[in-house]
Amino acid sequence: MIKSELVQRIAERNAHLYQRDIENIVTAILDEVVKALSRGDRVELRGFGAFSRKARSARVGRNPRTGDAVEVEEKFVPVFKTGKELRLRLNGKPNGKA
Repeated sequence: MIKSELVQRIAERNAHLYQRDIENIVTAILDEVVKALSRGDRVELRGFGAFSRKARSARVGRNPRTGDAVEVEEKFVPVFKTGKELRLRLNGKPNGKA
């Protein structure tokens, strides 16, 4: 599912809201998650999961085409850990109950 499909589904279930307002809300939420991760904060959505960032240290990589050594800088990557309720629902437990 892409962002526009998410907005469309929310709009279908909430006919009293304008689609552009829903799009603004979804965009604002995602922007805040990105900003928090950029600051090094952890974002937890109870029952859904937690977003955090992990540092990847600098290393020597290989160019797959030529095989030459390439320096890869230190960087941060986003990490998502599912919440208990989401895991249970994905595995067929109704209402997230064990």
